[in-house]
Amino acid sequence: MEKPVLKILASIFGLTACLWLSGCASTATLSTTTTSAAAADPAAASTPAAPGGFSSRHQPIIPDGPLQPITAAEAASRAVAGLTAPTDLWERIRRGFAMPDLEGPLVLDREQWYATRPDYMFRMTERSNKYLFHIVEELERRNMPTELALLPFIESAFNPQAVSSAKAAGMWQFMPSTGKNFDLKQNAFRDDRRDVLASTRAALDYLQKLYGMFGDWHLALAAYNWGEGSVGRAIAKNQRNGLGTAYTDLLMPMETRFYVPKLQAVKNIVARPQAFNAKLPDIGNHPYFQTVEITRDIDVALAAKLAEVSLEDFKALNPSASRPVILAAGTPQILLPWDNAAVFERNLQGYAGGRLASWTVWIVPMAMQPRQAALRIGMPEAELRAVNNIPQRVTIKAGSTLLVPRAASVQADVTVHVAETGQLSLSREATARRSTVKAGKNETVASIAKRYKASAADVADWNNVSATSAFKPGQQVVLFTAAKARTVTKSSKSQAPKGAAKKKKSPAAKRTKTSP
Repeated sequence: MEKPVLKILASIFGLTACLWLSGCASTATLSTTTTSAAAADPAAASTPAAPGGFSSRHQPIIPDGPLQPITAAEAASRAVAGLTAPTDLWERIRRGFAMPDLEGPLVLDREQWYATRPDYMFRMTERSNKYLFHIVEELERRNMPTELALLPFIESAFNPQAVSSAKAAGMWQFMPSTGKNFDLKQNAFRDDRRDVLASTRAALDYLQKLYGMFGDWHLALAAYNWGEGSVGRAIAKNQRNGLGTAYTDLLMPMETRFYVPKLQAVKNIVARPQAFNAKLPDIGNHPYFQTVEITRDIDVALAAKLAEVSLEDFKALNPSASRPVILAAGTPQILLPWDNAAVFERNLQGYAGGRLASWTVWIVPMAMQPRQAALRIGMPEAELRAVNNIPQRVTIKAGSTLLVPRAASVQADVTVHVAETGQLSLSREATARRSTVKAGKNETVASIAKRYKASAADVADWNNVSATSAFKPGQQVVLFTAAKARTVTKSSKSQAPKGAAKKKKSPAAKRTKTSP
């Protein structure tokens, strides 16, 4: 009789243990369960978040005192958190939806716009494949709504090279001044507004700041587009007039009024793609890229070759590298597809092709025209202009940093100071005025140039003679004079006096080629 009793006791103990474990499981509600409920219940999504990141409707159950077994009925009525993460990144994004839904004719209008352009939607979402996982990871780490991962669709169609007419740049569309406020470096060799990691960090910092100011995600998004000062003044005006202060109550430019409806429309399509006859590309719930440290200057083309990725894919992950070389002192890491990072490091260790960088930096000693600079360093003027993005009819100011071919004898890489602070400063040439003067006795190209403060090379060009030529007494010498030039710094031409990511001169001033 002892064995059957032992069996019965063992069965009771096993059942009790299972029920006890079920009770434990219900006390540790995971964020995935919470966010799933939020996605299924819009009312839950709109519930304010409580401390710890859980909404007040989905607080974890933390019992007082020692744990006690629960009944079978209690176990059946409580949800048990799933321990398996979604394999699809879109599903992970859906589970993290936490912003209140916006409804109205503007949302329907944007839904129809996107739904009638399935090819555009697919290309745009496919382009996001490289960046979405990192953005979602950062949002969850900060306990922010995952709808915000869709914001680059609205800003730039997930194109990190996008530049608006108002000079906002990158997938998050930062203005130069706002980028500097959030420590996005912009110099002659890099623009962190285009950098995947840096711009995402800055954008989420900014959005968190705006949410802290307004306590409402719709108003925070309006401020991201229109500027916190503009939103604050609109709220104050409505308060004085006894009007509402929600996003839909404010009088704002048309672009800002459509801004949140666009995001809501994309959110709705991601939530229910079948309802809109939309096809979303497969994006696995795993990292696309990883960071790799570099310690020496390296040509972009060579880095892509060593990583065994196409130049196009390399630039898509490293869009801030707009020059043909990466300066390790200013950009100490690159992004590579996950499987190619180890390939790059292995190939780099075994590289026997000589130097890694064929470019270096030359600091212009005095003001000179691009043609003169090209002659000084021995490269074609057209190539100098193309590599350094120098427009026509400008003079390069003294102290500017130019990317130039690296001589075989140069072993040292570019210094930290130059890589971090290099600027290309230009002065625009005014329309030149042609005049003639009579040459005096023993007059030469050099003496004329000195007298009229021009270069000997220019005087020679204007008169179709060599720089060492002499003029006959009384000979007509052609000169070109210009008014004082205006200074332009290439790295910071547009300085918007605002704190938002973009500020327009008019409601329709900013338009990207890829954004509706």
